[in-house]
Amino acid sequence: MDVTTRQGAFRGEPTSHGWAFKGIPYAAAPVGEARFAAPRQPERHQGVADATAYGPTVSTPPQRSPVMDALLPDPVRPGENGLNLNIWTPDVEGSAPVLVFFHGGGFATGAGSTTAFDGTAFARHGVVAVSINYRLAAEGFGFFPDAVPNRGLLDMIAALEWVRADIAVFGGDPSRVTICGESAGAMAACTLLAVPRARGLFRRVISQSGTAHHVHTVERGRLVVAELGAELGVEPTAAAIAQVPVDKLHAASNLVMDRMTSGQDPRFSEFTRLTFQPVIDGDILPEHPFEAVAAGAGPDVDLLIGANAQEYGLFVAPTGMWDKLTDEALLATTARIHPEPAALISAYRSRRPGASPAELFVAIQSDWFCVAPTERLIAARRDARHPVHAYQFAWQPPTYDGHVGACHTIEIPFVFDTLDDPWGIALRGPGAPQALADEVHAAWVSFVRDGDPGWPGYGTDGHVRRLDLTSETVTDPWAEARESWSGRSL
Repeated sequence: MDVTTRQGAFRGEPTSHGWAFKGIPYAAAPVGEARFAAPRQPERHQGVADATAYGPTVSTPPQRSPVMDALLPDPVRPGENGLNLNIWTPDVEGSAPVLVFFHGGGFATGAGSTTAFDGTAFARHGVVAVSINYRLAAEGFGFFPDAVPNRGLLDMIAALEWVRADIAVFGGDPSRVTICGESAGAMAACTLLAVPRARGLFRRVISQSGTAHHVHTVERGRLVVAELGAELGVEPTAAAIAQVPVDKLHAASNLVMDRMTSGQDPRFSEFTRLTFQPVIDGDILPEHPFEAVAAGAGPDVDLLIGANAQEYGLFVAPTGMWDKLTDEALLATTARIHPEPAALISAYRSRRPGASPAELFVAIQSDWFCVAPTERLIAARRDARHPVHAYQFAWQPPTYDGHVGACHTIEIPFVFDTLDDPWGIALRGPGAPQALADEVHAAWVSFVRDGDPGWPGYGTDGHVRRLDLTSETVTDPWAEARESWSGRSL
């Protein structure tokens, strides 16, 4: 099957339910002078380009944790232009709603060509699915004085502009675009609600385990690149960084990320979240995205947002921390994120008599990093009288003696209906419930198509769909997170 776009023709391949087109450049290769520039129009080509295999991945530091690399491996596909996207369509002659997926990875790792993000199931149910790559770490989010900021966000916008212009020839409706992201991808999706250049490029947002709270001020953005420059022994400019060999840059980036977020260096005591993330630069991102949403940004955009019940289980059970966390370590880690750690721990323990330090750590960190920001964003949307549906993914696998819980990332193969994919299978186990995947995937399809996942909006009653072996609509399941973090900056 050949399809002709503005830049030329591409040949895809049939799937069990339609067609797949992979590795299509949505922007020019970010090399040379373009490496730290805003994305540029893709180059035109003659003839028919092959689009039957995934394209190159972007230049990205390797995962810092060998455990995470084994559980959730990032594909490495060599090549010059990592700014490419993949499309799964039910029918190139149709006009189906479109889902554009932004991968996670802390704005530092990840790839849109991860096999668990295969969009064949969406095509089977009448949705055109798109996954993209975008620039990461220093190249995507380093705040340099001599480069345009927020290049990773600009890449996403360029991909959405490409979708608006060209998705119709793949059978997609450019007026019915939903952006969906997980973790950092979800943070980016929510942030785009506050980006003027992104207005009108999407109609709906699905946010999985991420909100609009993960941004830097200009001062913090400068501090990150200053530390990176010091680590490399160069000026903290894009011009100087561009002269550093890529492997050396990646090694230094990982060292800086560890140093700035580990809590071991008192210079960075306020860096408790991500090292590389969008910056409130005053132009591309004019203001804090949460404040923009609270003030009414995106009034015509439907939102489906949620969190998993034990987000931080991913970082505790598989890593061996479960049996090593002591009360002293729990107090020290909680002190980094709350001014009254002992009182906070006591409050969480009172609701969990007999809980181990590891169980309390997972509950506290999950609420701080993901659940409380999610609840706060939902409340802001509700108070602004904008549509919002909420979910909690609660299925807990038996793996790791049942300690991993409904952890970060575990919902992804349920969303894409790719439970047989090896990515993350050690987390969920080989017998994950297909019936739950059917339900979750159908809800996402329904929201993309109609703006309604099949349960009531959050509203004044606080309706949240708890997705589990037996799903149910519950009221205000995040009260503990809201009360525990009320009045605290997140």
